[in-house]
Amino acid sequence: MCLYLFRCAAEAGPHDILKLYNPKGNIINISPNLEPNSPSSCYKLEVVAADYNSEPLGAELAGALGFDLLSMEKRLQGLEKKILIEGGETPAVVYEMKKQVDSFREKLESVEHLSWLGLFKDLSEGTHKPSPFYHKRALRKTREECEHVREKYIQMSSLEVSEEVRQYLKTPTFDNWQWEDAEIMVLLQLMYTDLDLITTFNMEPEVLQQFLFEVYRRYNNIPFHNFKHCFCVTQMMYGLIWLTDLRSHMDSIDLLIMLTSAVCHDLDHTGYNNAYQINARTELALRYNDISPLENHHCAVAFEILEKCNIFRNVSLDQYKRIREGIIKCILATDMSRHNEILNKFKSLLPTFDFSNKDHRDVLMMILIKVSDISNEARPMEVAEPWLDCLLQEFYNQSDVEKLEGLPVTPFMDRDKVTKPSSQTGFIRFVLLPLFIELANLFPCLEHHIIDPVRKALDYYTEMEKALDRVKSIMSAADNQTTSGPETPKTESK
Repeated sequence: MCLYLFRCAAEAGPHDILKLYNPKGNIINISPNLEPNSPSSCYKLEVVAADYNSEPLGAELAGALGFDLLSMEKRLQGLEKKILIEGGETPAVVYEMKKQVDSFREKLESVEHLSWLGLFKDLSEGTHKPSPFYHKRALRKTREECEHVREKYIQMSSLEVSEEVRQYLKTPTFDNWQWEDAEIMVLLQLMYTDLDLITTFNMEPEVLQQFLFEVYRRYNNIPFHNFKHCFCVTQMMYGLIWLTDLRSHMDSIDLLIMLTSAVCHDLDHTGYNNAYQINARTELALRYNDISPLENHHCAVAFEILEKCNIFRNVSLDQYKRIREGIIKCILATDMSRHNEILNKFKSLLPTFDFSNKDHRDVLMMILIKVSDISNEARPMEVAEPWLDCLLQEFYNQSDVEKLEGLPVTPFMDRDKVTKPSSQTGFIRFVLLPLFIELANLFPCLEHHIIDPVRKALDYYTEMEKALDRVKSIMSAADNQTTSGPETPKTESK
């Protein structure tokens, strides 16, 4: 290597993060297998992150990253004052930008791995088992954590839930953030009770409790696809059953299939979607031949749990076959790559939809779990927006790993290209609303409950996107003015 590299390496601290560029300017891995260079084709080495425990974020590092936070904050303060004077109030987008600056500072100073900056990772040690390095907690729940929650759940499981909570649980406005994991298990148990599933299928309460606990245990500590997401999807499914009076149209086995499918639909999700699984050739992708690897895994884990605590142990063999077939169909339907296929099938059935036709009911159940799975925007904004933050965190983490491992980067997950509003406007307009509208064509009562809130969410994020664009334009104009300097006054000719 050239002398420049040795000098940079010598100046770097023992815990600093380095980026290496080849003569063409592309980032390459720092490894013992590098090709030798020459004075005419030098590598370029840069310090891009320093040990936050030993030195503060300095001007040199900020310059290397292309982010001068102090300068950004001063500009924001200036713009905020200018907008306040001209507009009379500070728009929400300014607060959003300040939040992003604070978030970036926190990330620079506290994220332990810093792989998103290009830290070398040895890919020979099995990329098929991605590590959730981006999360402060271990991927799997600890035994102590699980036992603590289990004890609380068992203690609370015999408590009487108030009528007010029972009714609230049936609505799309339910706020999941108010409830702890042990309480969530109590509410899930209540859903089985209030739909008469425990009585109808002779479920043993202690087996149901053990089942729900094992489900809790097998959801991982990841930002979005976690146990609380499982609860939200199940609670929305439960609410839709009541809102559409499905108990009058479908039998108890169908209701049992839908509720249990929702409970199990994302078991053991590790935070990396199917595209990653396939591109990284993970164990799951190899096992399921690239066909819905995650959804097939969720199903497998569900029936693995049911082998230990089978809530269906008292049903007939024919009923069990129908339940198993239904759960598999529903969970596999949550693979978004099948979205258009399932939606188009449902649309073709709508003009002659017949609840007595099993094929029609099967498609409806798939539509209902799809709606429940992506229903956060049907909830009040104070409930829905934190979920979007969690989802974006998981998306950004995946795209960081894809960049690090040299895999195709999923476009809608790239932190350099996607913002909160841009991630939602297209999704709501082209995925959420068309799906929800078709379901409301069968159940018009849902127009008020789930479509109106989604339209409001679309308006909210559309306005946020416009505001961000306006602020970018203002900042760009300010940059151009700063670069060009003050205008020289023109002398009038006489």
